[in-house]
Amino acid sequence: MAVGDVFDLFRLDDRVAIVTGGSKGLGEAMAYGLAQAGAKTVINSRTQRDCDRVAGEIAADSGQESLGIAADVTDETAVEALFGSVMDRFGRIDVVVNSAGINIRHPVEEFPLAEWKQVIDINLTGVWLCCREAARVMKPAESGSVINVSSTLGAVGLEQRSAYSSSKSGVIGMTRTLAKEWAQSGVRCNALCPGPFLTEMNVPIANDPAMIEPIMSRVPMHRWAELDEIKGAGLFLASDASSYVTGSELYVDGGWTC
Repeated sequence: MAVGDVFDLFRLDDRVAIVTGGSKGLGEAMAYGLAQAGAKTVINSRTQRDCDRVAGEIAADSGQESLGIAADVTDETAVEALFGSVMDRFGRIDVVVNSAGINIRHPVEEFPLAEWKQVIDINLTGVWLCCREAARVMKPAESGSVINVSSTLGAVGLEQRSAYSSSKSGVIGMTRTLAKEWAQSGVRCNALCPGPFLTEMNVPIANDPAMIEPIMSRVPMHRWAELDEIKGAGLFLASDASSYVTGSELYVDGGWTC
């Protein structure tokens, strides 16, 4: 593939990206990064007001069209409607970032089954539903990049995260399988595995030394990541810069997994 400038590999001009969980945290940061590289973005979360707010801010920041569409990723009909609405509006979907997720923390003997199911439904089943819709659009187009947001805790264990770690390990296994299914279709599937970012999900433990020290002691860089530090990794996996990368896990974790 001939490219005039290596930076052209990272451009996403005229491409359309859906970001689930895009109204806050890492999803929002990645959506900004994709828009700044030229993509039209679709911001998804469960609340339309939040989607519209972030889409408006991204459009103002990047000059690129951004659209908010609320949908519950655990609802099969809602996910189908989300992808259908994007196709009706833009006629294509080039990138899907599956970033919607939650984390509920309990020792396993105190973990309510309903909360276990909630974590698995959002973090794993929701990703699978979005991947299924992505395949239905991208495989006929013979092009596309799906980025499934897993976690460092998909590869290593941490106390009180039995549901979260199980769901994120499942995302990695799903990603590897779909990468093989899609490899000859021109559609790529990779897992992005963040470490300790100071997202809204992690605020409850940020100021609790008893909870944060077991994490920081495992991270060689011994600090929280800034939200903007996920943008480059997301853009790499979304763009032609990673055209021969599929079925991989990219860890952005300050060295935790080393």
